[in-house]
Amino acid sequence: QVQLVESGGGLVQAGGSLRLSCVASGRTFSIYGMGWFRQAPGKKREFVADIGWTIGDKYYAESVKGRFTISRDIAKNMVYLQMNSLKPEDTAVYYCAARRDSIVGVMDEYNYWGQGTQVTVSS
Repeated sequence: QVQLVESGGGLVQAGGSLRLSCVASGRTFSIYGMGWFRQAPGKKREFVADIGWTIGDKYYAESVKGRFTISRDIAKNMVYLQMNSLKPEDTAVYYCAARRDSIVGVMDEYNYWGQGTQVTVSS
């Protein structure tokens, strides 16, 4: 099992920045990649970004490209999501997730999930 704990959410004005963090514990050697998803009220959970754990290859949803940056610190078992130029439509609960396989961005392919952290962007 892998346990994931997110932190860093909060309230920010449009145009502002936030950095989310996620720490992994447990059987972290089984992690192939880690990602961030988000879920806004009344909407389905959607893919935001992903990073390959060993190689560090990065993937982004079109809606966040150029504004969000995913990174990882293998020594600390941490993944980060730097969010810049935030918009009200970025408001959601953000979830950290880990996958054991190579398929990126498909929710069902992520085996472990954090509890989520709320991000609210005011206009």
